[in-house]
Amino acid sequence: MTTRTTTPPGPLPGFAARMEPYLPLALLAGLGAVLAYLWKWPCRFGGVWNGGAGQYTHYCYTDIYPLFWAEHLNEGKIPYVDYPVEYPVGIGAIMEFARRLAGGDGVRFYDVTVLLMALSLIVGVVFMAVLAGSGRRWDALWYAVSPAVILTAYINWDLAAGALALGGLLAWARKLEYLAGVLLALAVATKFYPLMFFGALFLLTVRTAKWLPFLKTAAAAAGTWLLVNVPVMAINFEGWKRFYSFSSERGADWGGLWFFFQAKQWGILADAEKLNTMAMAALAVLLLGVAVLALAAPRRPRLAQLCFLALAAFMITNKVWSPQYVLWLVPFAVLARPRWGALVAWQIAECWYFFSIWLYLTGRMPEFAEQGIGDTPYFLSMWARAITIVVLMALVVWDILRPERDAVRQSGVDDRSGGVFDGAEDRLTLRSLIRPSSGAPAMNLSSDSR
Repeated sequence: MTTRTTTPPGPLPGFAARMEPYLPLALLAGLGAVLAYLWKWPCRFGGVWNGGAGQYTHYCYTDIYPLFWAEHLNEGKIPYVDYPVEYPVGIGAIMEFARRLAGGDGVRFYDVTVLLMALSLIVGVVFMAVLAGSGRRWDALWYAVSPAVILTAYINWDLAAGALALGGLLAWARKLEYLAGVLLALAVATKFYPLMFFGALFLLTVRTAKWLPFLKTAAAAAGTWLLVNVPVMAINFEGWKRFYSFSSERGADWGGLWFFFQAKQWGILADAEKLNTMAMAALAVLLLGVAVLALAAPRRPRLAQLCFLALAAFMITNKVWSPQYVLWLVPFAVLARPRWGALVAWQIAECWYFFSIWLYLTGRMPEFAEQGIGDTPYFLSMWARAITIVVLMALVVWDILRPERDAVRQSGVDDRSGGVFDGAEDRLTLRSLIRPSSGAPAMNLSSDSR
């Protein structure tokens, strides 16, 4: 008689079962990635990258293709080592990887990069869906197939930073603090904007006194950032610091409100010599407002709400506001406030700006001026985008001040993506500082930080 033996299932079947609900979203993200590639058809297959205003009038411009020559990758030069690069080291690593596979072909370099960005979009959509929770996973459709994402997906390398940032916040939500720090640091080393999320984590840590998880994440992030940056600094410090020098030295550029102020000569706001100071001061004021809100709100804000507000403040006060920056904000705007009305209005404004910027650049080329637009329609689209984001920020602030209106919390959850903040008690609020109560939990700063 034979005896049938069974072996317990390994981790893969369990993982596959957990991922199955997210497969449709991954497929739809893949569809979005393909549509974004097809949108570049006149450039990729039609050759309009290589002459005149065609890349603008066909709305298929990308930084990736021309930078293959501008950064001397076509000559086999290694980023930072042989030539300074105006991007953080994460993008430099992606450039080098794609360069090695491209074999000196600029179009192949673009294709390899697009494949990496497409994978980043799919991964980012799945991460966003998991962060949103099972009841709201379909909110990730905004990131998978929204028109603004499809139009801007392959202008630059932003999708890679998005996947890393969302992965870091997902690790935080799963209470994997060291992994959260590693992924968030890699995101910052790819694009600078995820640095804003550490501020959101810090504010909620102050309110809840969950210091140990935050310190683990911060330590892992600092170590990881140094690990990927110091070797490049040691090899060629001048090449490494190019990104930071460029960011400091650049003036007001396309899309930024400062560009409008200078174009219209709006008094001190148009002073190019004071631009850095004014931009940093404006950001500081907005972030201070976010901090006051985080500590004064009647109920602890959700992590996604503070991430969105900090990131939107960073974008509004930045010296440049490129079309692809919409990729930064989409996941966090939706996670912060998954209501259709304001999101649709904002997406329309983003698409309007996308088409306007390319026509505006066309209009600035004398031989193609009749095909483009001038200052007034361009600046209208720029302000429409900024105003719709400000409206979104105001609505998120209103949800924080009136938590019973929060679409996420109406389903009975607290902060599904908050990790240790989910369900945590307040330990320090502005109200507790103004009106201290002896023995009240709000002032119990010596409680278990875990």
